[in-house]
Amino acid sequence: MFAALARSLFGSANDRSLRTHQRRVPEINALEPAMRALDDAQLAGKTAEFRQRIAAGATLDSLLPEAFAVVREASRRVLGMRHFDVQLIGGMVLHSGRIAEMRTGEGKTLVGTLPTYLNALSGKGVHVVTVNDYLARRDSEEMGQLYSFLGLSTGVIVPNISDPERRAAYAADVTYGTNNEFGFDYLRDNMKYRLEDMVQRDFNYAIVDEVDSILIDEARTPLIISGPAEDSSELYRSVDAVVAELSKDPSCYDKDEKFRTVILTEHGTETVERMLQEAGIVAQGGLYDIHNVSVVHHVQQSLRAHTLFSRDVDYIVREGKVVIIDEFTGRMMEGRRYGDGLHQALEAKEHQEIQQENQTLASITFQNYFRLYPKLSGMTGTAMTEADEFAEIYKLDVVEIPTNLPVQRKDGDDEVYLNEQDKFAAVTKLIAEVHQTKQPILVGTTSIEKSEHLSALLTAEKIPHNVLNARFHELEATIVAQAGAPGAITIATNMAGRGTDIKLGGNVEMRVRQELAGLDEAARAEREAAIRAEVAAYAPIVREAGGLFVIGTERHESRRIDNQLRGRSGRQGDPGASRFFLSLQDDLMRIFGSDRMAGMLQKMGLKPGEAIIHPWINRALEKAQKKVEARNFDTRKNLLKYDDVNNSQRKEVYAQRREFMSSDDVSEIIATMRNELIDHAVRARIPEKSFGEQWESEALREDLQRLLAIDFPIEEWSKEDGVGLTEVIERVEQAATQAAAAKAANFGPSVMRYIEKQLLLNTFDTVWKEHLLALDQLRQGISLRAYGQKDPLNEYKNEAFALFNVMLDELRERVTGMLSRVEIMPPADDPFPGQDIDATVSVTPNAPSVAPVAPPVADHVSLSAPAGATLQQVVEPTPDAVHLAPAHPAHTADPASWTDTPRNALCPCGSGSKYKHCHGRLA
Repeated sequence: MFAALARSLFGSANDRSLRTHQRRVPEINALEPAMRALDDAQLAGKTAEFRQRIAAGATLDSLLPEAFAVVREASRRVLGMRHFDVQLIGGMVLHSGRIAEMRTGEGKTLVGTLPTYLNALSGKGVHVVTVNDYLARRDSEEMGQLYSFLGLSTGVIVPNISDPERRAAYAADVTYGTNNEFGFDYLRDNMKYRLEDMVQRDFNYAIVDEVDSILIDEARTPLIISGPAEDSSELYRSVDAVVAELSKDPSCYDKDEKFRTVILTEHGTETVERMLQEAGIVAQGGLYDIHNVSVVHHVQQSLRAHTLFSRDVDYIVREGKVVIIDEFTGRMMEGRRYGDGLHQALEAKEHQEIQQENQTLASITFQNYFRLYPKLSGMTGTAMTEADEFAEIYKLDVVEIPTNLPVQRKDGDDEVYLNEQDKFAAVTKLIAEVHQTKQPILVGTTSIEKSEHLSALLTAEKIPHNVLNARFHELEATIVAQAGAPGAITIATNMAGRGTDIKLGGNVEMRVRQELAGLDEAARAEREAAIRAEVAAYAPIVREAGGLFVIGTERHESRRIDNQLRGRSGRQGDPGASRFFLSLQDDLMRIFGSDRMAGMLQKMGLKPGEAIIHPWINRALEKAQKKVEARNFDTRKNLLKYDDVNNSQRKEVYAQRREFMSSDDVSEIIATMRNELIDHAVRARIPEKSFGEQWESEALREDLQRLLAIDFPIEEWSKEDGVGLTEVIERVEQAATQAAAAKAANFGPSVMRYIEKQLLLNTFDTVWKEHLLALDQLRQGISLRAYGQKDPLNEYKNEAFALFNVMLDELRERVTGMLSRVEIMPPADDPFPGQDIDATVSVTPNAPSVAPVAPPVADHVSLSAPAGATLQQVVEPTPDAVHLAPAHPAHTADPASWTDTPRNALCPCGSGSKYKHCHGRLA
């Protein structure tokens, strides 16, 4: 009661935010006459003027009124579109780092140009994130005209472009692209070996279009770059043959559709174990014996594939590949695969070629990727229902922007039927009736299967229509653009983020683009005029018929998807209507609706062929959807808590890796690693203040030989008087430093520095990849700790921290061991002296430094010199080749030769001190 009273007196938080921005609209409008008086060159020159003022200390907020006025005038001249006042408010909301909820058809793409231009003036770049490649290309081309007119550069990131093209696009003032491309480029950049090969620059500001789709719906699936793992395709096929039979007996498994889980029953376990033994897949022991653990994993994934995933609903088979269908947009997700062997299980189920399993090389969630931006904002038609999640996860407030014109759409109450057959019969009947009036119809379905079922019903009634689903996604823009023509009937799977307006009468621009390709100038002009006249004649016919009629054949789990479908009708004050049809067999009603609701409807007299229509039903359905949304939010929040642990480690690893890449000389880092390793190894075998007979001399000798490839006389040292732990550490460090210095002198300092850097980065990547695999395995079983009254999240944090330390220890050991054994050798015979040569960098197996052993062929990497290079030339190493230089050892009698001595090596003067403490000491 008090909250309602406060709202009536002071307005809601949304109202107060709108009032703040509305006060600035008159200021922008007052500048319009002055901007119109400028010629094109003067208007474009405002960009340079703004940049000068920023350099002099002006803030972006202080430039906002003028900058928005400039963009509005430029848009009027270049695009023929002038921003409405509500669009100016939307632009201010975006600039303030919040989410603008704007109804479909209110011009979100145009709104985005205002904050994009203003924030691009800083020169740090603005990323505009869209949901698909078509929209990224379209918006960069159309809005790019505006930015180009104002002197800003525009780039677009789409699949299959080269790194130089990507680098150029990211260097532009405004960069368009999809969330997937931006995220994968971030991961790929952190797998590069040179800073100059990276394509992205520092993050500044991002505007996310269809922000709910990207930051919420797609945030459940992390981005993963993976490499091939061990092949087990035959095992998938063998297990699939067994599980295909097993899945026909429901008593063998328990399936929970609400949580999308399936487990074997006791009867199922006994049955599958017997079948696997008969098939020869389990040769000895029981199914759950330790040596059969991989078979259990394959059985579980195959069972999920057969019982939880349906063809033409969750995926389709196209050109011999299993392609995932996005449940929110209905689009194919090319290149995306289910992890943990599930995709291979689906390929086996559909008898397609089984692709090799992958191992994670790098991954990040969208939540953690977009939180890298210092400033983030978004726009969509439906965000209010998820406002709590945006605030908690991304610290983003949602502001609802009023429409330019009042909404005229009439939303009918839902109709509920007893079964699907009756529901689709009622939908078909309504379509036939509405079609007679020439009113265009958009029918929303939740899967390909149901869209094709409805299409078959309409075909049987000889009603012409178009179908838009993942099978025909190439025709998406064409079909959606013409869905507003008189009498047009369009059946579409989920309409989230389609990005093309349904205009009453038809979309002129889209028809011009499609129908006039290849025509000469005269024919083009004549045909374009005819199209414009035709659409202009159609528009009043459609308005008189009642505008676009939206029919929903099922309620989605998320209210936003339903609202997006409804929002296609009634844009910019147009008339329209919408109605949803449901049945008690729909997934939402069957899985999430309460049994009480179904019983109540039947008690109220719901009979086959009849519908119940009542506002109470709408409210009950909304409650069911809210329950599902809350559950999904909890799931995403829980996953994010675990990924935050990984993310803190990821940021540390990527920062450290970038530091390695930016250093020309990593010898100090490697020397520190080597000394830490020596200290740890010696202390593990020699207790503090112990006598020589208490030392584990032989074990220490073997450890040091393995780590440093040097045979130390530990047994003899243990018998010397006055030699203890500290002295042994110093002697080992000194010998290791001398060996490293000798190797550097032998290879040439520049070559050695290059080898050190490449080995360090390569090894870092290897141990990080292994660490990610360990974290994946830890994550899978950590929930079992709850049975021991322990918090799985805290346990995961502790275990992940311990694993991270193990990874760092492994890095030190591997880098030190490899550099102790690395050799560069020319070919044994050089029949053509002075000609091109191949060099070999080799890592020798365990060998004392006094007698190097020739490396096995499998352990070497060939590095070729370019044409014209000879063994005698002294050159700096290039990224793709190591050129050999003759040895230049430091001579004790020649101080001029001492300058290339590594800083941790002994000084060539013979003092016994390290070079950095002697003649190499910095002044």
